[in-house]
Amino acid sequence: MHKLFFTLSLLTLSLFAYSDYDMDGVEDTIDRCPNTPLTELVDMHGCTIKNLEGDHHFDIIGGVSLSQFNENTLSALNPEDSSTINTTLQVDYYYKNLSVQASTSYFNAQSQSYSNSGQNDSFLGATYQFNPTGTLFVRLGGGFILPTYDTGYGNNNLDYTASASVSYLFDNINLFGGYSYTLVNDDDFSYTDTNETVDVHYQNTNAFNAGIGFYPTGRLYTSFAYNSSDSIYRTTETIKSASAYLFYTIDKHWFTTITYAYGLSDSASDNYGAVRLGYYF
Repeated sequence: MHKLFFTLSLLTLSLFAYSDYDMDGVEDTIDRCPNTPLTELVDMHGCTIKNLEGDHHFDIIGGVSLSQFNENTLSALNPEDSSTINTTLQVDYYYKNLSVQASTSYFNAQSQSYSNSGQNDSFLGATYQFNPTGTLFVRLGGGFILPTYDTGYGNNNLDYTASASVSYLFDNINLFGGYSYTLVNDDDFSYTDTNETVDVHYQNTNAFNAGIGFYPTGRLYTSFAYNSSDSIYRTTETIKSASAYLFYTIDKHWFTTITYAYGLSDSASDNYGAVRLGYYF
């Protein structure tokens, strides 16, 4: 049975005492394989016969995020930033275990004495996933940070990043961790603030995260993580935060994500929240 059969029959079936949580066309009371993905062809028992997906896939994701800073948060350029709203756009291409990603965003930063807006730096990269065992997944990635943000100082250059992550799955729980290194090529510069010369020095950055995730249902995934990253500014302390993440599959095409992070260091946003909506095809 194809899941489209059930989708097209929703109106008729709603008139009867019928329950099919994973929408595979097999009633829950006789479904031996609950929570099968929407892209799979199932037999009369609700178990997968064939994955209907091909080798090539795309998705496009748009969203909005809000970062809130304490007025005393130290920043190399804008010490009084209190909030920043970002609108984001991301496009992904998948071929088997390979994925390619392109993303960019537009920011609007406001405080009592400061206002600025424009395009952030953009990203272009690729990731390859290995599956040494049925429960262990390893991902290696690399990419370029494109200097689409205008600093006003003419010092923007192309940056490079590399990453590695591991995820171990058992039952409906997974443990994960990741590391990334960014080679920052932007040029150091100086500016004058109230007749005082301020020197800004960049550095390469290390970042890592570790956490635990859960699959409460076949459509819902949530995780909690600890995150740590060097600042690109040499004089700024390490950025640390704790985060919660939720991924929900609406149907076989649409999905949404919600992220919240709480700053654990003065250099981190006090609060960060993001909502994104994606379409998979």
